[in-house]
Amino acid sequence: MDAYRTALLDWLACAARGASEPAARAAAAAADGLAGEVVAAGAAGHVLDFDDTYLPGLAHLSAPVAPAALAVAARRGAGVGDALAAFAAGFEAMGALARASHPALYDGGWHPTAVCGPVGAAVATARLLGLDADGERQAVALALLRAGGLRAAFGSDGKALQVGMAAAAGVQAAQLAAAGATVDVARVARGTAGFEEAFGARYAEPGDGPPAVAENWIKAYPCCLQSHGAIEAALIAGEGGVRAGSTVTVVVHPVSRRAAALDDVADGLQAKFSIPYLTAYALRHGAPVVESFDGVDERVRADAARVEVRTDAALAESEALVLAEGRIAGRVDAALGSPRRPMDAAALAAKVRALAGDRLDGALDDPDAPASGLLALVAAGLAPAR
Repeated sequence: MDAYRTALLDWLACAARGASEPAARAAAAAADGLAGEVVAAGAAGHVLDFDDTYLPGLAHLSAPVAPAALAVAARRGAGVGDALAAFAAGFEAMGALARASHPALYDGGWHPTAVCGPVGAAVATARLLGLDADGERQAVALALLRAGGLRAAFGSDGKALQVGMAAAAGVQAAQLAAAGATVDVARVARGTAGFEEAFGARYAEPGDGPPAVAENWIKAYPCCLQSHGAIEAALIAGEGGVRAGSTVTVVVHPVSRRAAALDDVADGLQAKFSIPYLTAYALRHGAPVVESFDGVDERVRADAARVEVRTDAALAESEALVLAEGRIAGRVDAALGSPRRPMDAAALAAKVRALAGDRLDGALDDPDAPASGLLALVAAGLAPAR
């Protein structure tokens, strides 16, 4: 369970800091009941784009599953251990679906986290509600009916909000299944006009392939994962003498360009999805931190106009090159935080402390502690401003 505990702690830290962001505040102000609570917590955990990411499915698995597991566990008086077990089950269910459906979802303009999120949230909720195997399958099928979410939301409040709404949809699906609602699972998943046909994707359940948590990234930078290779390649280029404002070319896999598709940017949310801006930022200031996206640095914005982005399908999805004066000035195969280059315990602790101070110290150590205490750490930051 250690890897799931790490992912959940990482999400909690992101949510604790993200709760003060406009999208999370708006969701909290509009919240009404359990579903609204889940949307608000989901938005808080994802709005920084600093939460863990599963590259084989290009989806944030904790983002919809954690708020569902914690909110339902809190409502039912369950403990931290029960919430963590439910989170792990939902994490793997969502991961299997995202992996099987990649890159079809991305190619179709869909946001995999929001499309697959209801399934993960439904499984986590079903475990906490005590549903049997058939009831859980009904919850998953009902969750598939609510699948959706667009990449057009990237760089706006909509990205975090649609993830929160996906989490709430999964919770509601499991509640409906618990109340006796049924649908034809095979038809919804694979039949005519079902999930596979509608999304051009593939339905899958856990068990086909390695556990998703084994290939999960704990992000080192608070921006689109598909920009991390470019950031680190730029850092290497800078160490090699490439100066801020230089004319450079960044080469990435096509999926990275689709994920971080923005060039000129108008605000911090957009900057998180701009390879030119983030490359230029790394050359001028070094690695970005949360506060780097409080606004747009106009010097970096001007530098970004001299950054060209090219794609090469022969590269790995996490790979990036920076070219300067006709030579490779920086190259990264897998950025920090990837399974190939995981952050050590000290770096993880530093990330959590930077986001949440000491509020999360020991938060997941006692499996019998009430899960409501975890949600309270997020909810404290979600209280509407007075």
